[in-house]
This record gives sequence, C-alpha cells and structure tokens, in this order.
Amino acid sequence: MTDSTEGTAKPGTAVKIAFSPCPNDTFVFDAWAHGRVPGAPALDVTFADIDITNGMAERGELDVLKVSYAVLPWVMEEYALLPCGGALGRGCGPLVLTKEPGTDLTGKTVAVPSERSTAYLLFRLWAADVVPGDVGEIVVMPFDEIMPAVRDGKVDAGLVIHEARFTYRNYGLHSLADMGEHWEATTGLPIPLGAIIAKRSLGAETLKLLAESIRTSVRMAWDDPEMSRPYVLEHAQEMDPAVADQHIGLYVNEFTADLGENGYAAVRGLLTRAAAEGLVPPLGPDALSFG
Repeated sequence: MTDSTEGTAKPGTAVKIAFSPCPNDTFVFDAWAHGRVPGAPALDVTFADIDITNGMAERGELDVLKVSYAVLPWVMEEYALLPCGGALGRGCGPLVLTKEPGTDLTGKTVAVPSERSTAYLLFRLWAADVVPGDVGEIVVMPFDEIMPAVRDGKVDAGLVIHEARFTYRNYGLHSLADMGEHWEATTGLPIPLGAIIAKRSLGAETLKLLAESIRTSVRMAWDDPEMSRPYVLEHAQEMDPAVADQHIGLYVNEFTADLGENGYAAVRGLLTRAAAEGLVPPLGPDALSFG
C-alpha cells in the first residue's frame, strides 16, 4: 500500500489507486493488483473507505479512485469516469435500519456513512417522497459503526451499505426501507453506487488501457473465482466466506464489465434528480464522457 500523495502515472511507473477493502473491489482488482493482467501497468494500492476516497478525489489525489457516483459533480473537471469496474445493479440498494419496525423518521436522528455518498443521495430522494415531515439530524460515522449505534440507541436510524445488508438481523434491527427498491420502482433503472474514476491528465490512451485492464481483471476473477479468495478474505470486514460470496454476487455484475446504455442512464438520472433537489451541483452535458 501507499499513503495518499499527489501525482500522476508516468510510463513504467505504478498507477496509484485507492479502493475499498470490500469483497467486490478486491474481487475486481485481484488479478490486476497481483500482476496477472497481461500488458497492464503495475498498481500501487491504498485501501480506504469510500468517504476517504471521495475526499481524495476532491483534493485531486491519486491516479485512479473508487468513489461514490454522488461525488462526480465535484470532480469531473479533473477526473474521467471509467466505463467499468464500478458498482451498479438491481436489488442491491442501501437500507435504512431501525430498532422498531415502521418508525417515522420525521425529526429523527439518522446515521449515514457520508453526505457525499450515493447512498445518501438515494436516502434523501426516498425521504422526500416517503417521510411525512423533515428528517432530523444527520450524523456521519464509519459504516461499520452504524448498526451498533442504532442497536444501542445512540441514533434513531442508520443508513447502511456493504455487508450490513446481509448481517443487520444479527444486531436485532429491522429494515425500514430499501433505497434501491424505491429507486428501481420510480425510475426502472439499475442502482448506481460506486464509480471508478481516473485523472484526465493521464491521457486518452492510458485511460483506455486502464479500462481494458479492469475489464480483463474482472473476467479473470469470474473465470477462476477461487484465485481471488485469499485477497478478498484478507481484507473483508466480514470474514465469513459465505457473506463475502453474497457480496460479490450482488455487486459484481454486467455493469462492472461495462456500464452500457442503462448504466449511464442510471448515473445521469441519479445526478439529475439530485441536482433538482439541490443536493449536488448540475452536471455538464459532456461531464461523463470517457477519454
């Protein structure tokens, strides 16, 4: 790993990249990180939570980053959205958890992993449609602290992501709402969660090489899932292999290999709706262009 420092890749040097230790990211990047992708540049990997990588992107740190789609409006001048490697899908949205079923969130305190996260945008869009009054205080905390905080009554509700989708019942919590279900029901589009971005200053040819390296790494992981297992389990917050497999199965899919028309439509739809609610700045018409 490396500390986060500024800089862009030069020929023959390692690409500085940051992504989360979650199973979907380590599964996607395993082959590339371990030098098994032919023709791909070496990687210098930093593991960091999505809230940290969002901040890195806003400061222009590192060559390639896994970030929330929600942060794109602030970073698209310096970074390009790569058309692969990210997390979109169906049936994989963030959940709002409470101690009691059917809780009205009007005036309640809600813990969230970040206010610059896609999960937060989906939550605010859901709340605008569903919560009778205004949600109360928003508290930002690391995602792995949210369920204990709800269980212990430190907050009234928590917005959770990652493996928490599979483990929240262990904390005696209830799923009040699935942000993904609401998004899919109102738009018909897949749920955009995490994006892979790379510095535009690397140049068009390098950006294409990075995208192809990701696609090859994903395909290699699909072809031989057991090869990635040690890397996945070494870094997973939830060490149960069954949970790691569920996580990968949910978040690594056709959109990971290529965003495609529906993937881009989902990203534009999220950011357009969020801008209309005043949650993010408007995105320019060519902001999502690649290369």
